[in-house]
Amino acid sequence: MTNLLRSAAYRLSFFYTAACAIAILALGSGVYFAAQAAFQQQQDEDLSAEMRVLKREFKEGGRNDVIDAMTRRQASPNNRFLYALFDGDRRVAGSLTARRQPVGFSNFTFEDPEEGPDKARGLLMPLDRHDSLLVAIDTESLEALDRTILFLFTGAFSLVLLLGLIGATLLGRHLKRRLDRISETAGAIAAGDLSRRIVHSDRDDEFDRVDNALNAMLDRIVILLENLQQVSGDVAHDLRTPLARLRARIEAALAGPADPVRLREALESAMQQSDDLLGLFNAILRITEIEAGASRSAFQSLNLGELIGIACEMHAPSVEDSGRSLTWHAPADIRIFGDKELIMQAVSNLLDNAVHHTPENTRIEVGLVSADDRVSVSVCDNGPGVPDADLTRVVRRFVRLDRARVTDGHGLGLNLVAAIMQMHGGKLVLSDNGPGLSAELQFPLHRLS
Repeated sequence: MTNLLRSAAYRLSFFYTAACAIAILALGSGVYFAAQAAFQQQQDEDLSAEMRVLKREFKEGGRNDVIDAMTRRQASPNNRFLYALFDGDRRVAGSLTARRQPVGFSNFTFEDPEEGPDKARGLLMPLDRHDSLLVAIDTESLEALDRTILFLFTGAFSLVLLLGLIGATLLGRHLKRRLDRISETAGAIAAGDLSRRIVHSDRDDEFDRVDNALNAMLDRIVILLENLQQVSGDVAHDLRTPLARLRARIEAALAGPADPVRLREALESAMQQSDDLLGLFNAILRITEIEAGASRSAFQSLNLGELIGIACEMHAPSVEDSGRSLTWHAPADIRIFGDKELIMQAVSNLLDNAVHHTPENTRIEVGLVSADDRVSVSVCDNGPGVPDADLTRVVRRFVRLDRARVTDGHGLGLNLVAAIMQMHGGKLVLSDNGPGLSAELQFPLHRLS
């Protein structure tokens, strides 16, 4: 029992069972005493009516008429009253063997010829200066009714209490089993088993919804941990080469002759590589800030077509200079809710990605369409594209395909775009453009009220 009470589930179940039992006990007690009071009131009314009849007999014919009336009534088979006529404190007539009682209603004990001492309720009223009349009712029938009511109530209460305890035990066991699943899963994860998940049923009740929410949270934590491990490994891997190159240049400059021109060139090269490293760290911090849920204070209603036009006009000269062509179609009546700077950054990253990873004479097309409750910005090219097996992988941090190793970059551009889209409640979708790559930014549509 002590172990059961240590469980919050069992304590809660037993508490509600006890509360229901107390409520039933209070209700039953109230009904019992109310019924007893009603029965007694009915007896008092019957006694008063009988007393009025006999007092009228005394008023009309005196003591003898009252005695005759008492005798006739006692002989009736339907009579349930007992009578006693007193002269002072001495009983002079009537079959009720009892002492004179105080004036008014009272409960007393009388001598039953067949059963011995018995209880009765009576009404004593004075008839004149000497005589007084006591009319009583044997309360045995009322006591038997009280015992029956008490017996039935006790049985019903015991049955309800038993069923309540059984129900509380079953409910407590059910709650404890569901909570133990959560506790066991949490313990397993704390011990290092990150693959464990809470087993839930198909009923979709409150516990199932909590289980699903916790499982989703655990999946998110695992993804974040994997990203952290990946970032740690990738940062170490991607920093090794530029840092080694930077150290080699500095060592070569220190080992060579003290030529000011050569030393200046070495310092400029070292500064350029330092700027690249700072850019890498800034990109990582920016992605981390966005994925952590950066402030949405800069969110506003934006004309997406206008932003696309500005971004394409900014990149058009550099795209043309690189030997590629850029065309765009962006209706000006499509609006979204978002951060202007981040959206411009996402579009710019996709354009830069299309330029850096395609050969000359590649066509780059930017489109903007609205369908249902979604707005899509597409950046498509007819270059070599990305293998289907790598479409999901290239969005991760520091992932660069083998042919991309010959170009500058750290493999963070698409990851930053994906983080920006997640912050806006949308997503980045990569697909085969046949030939080439299609990168689509899918935003939720913002309707003006």
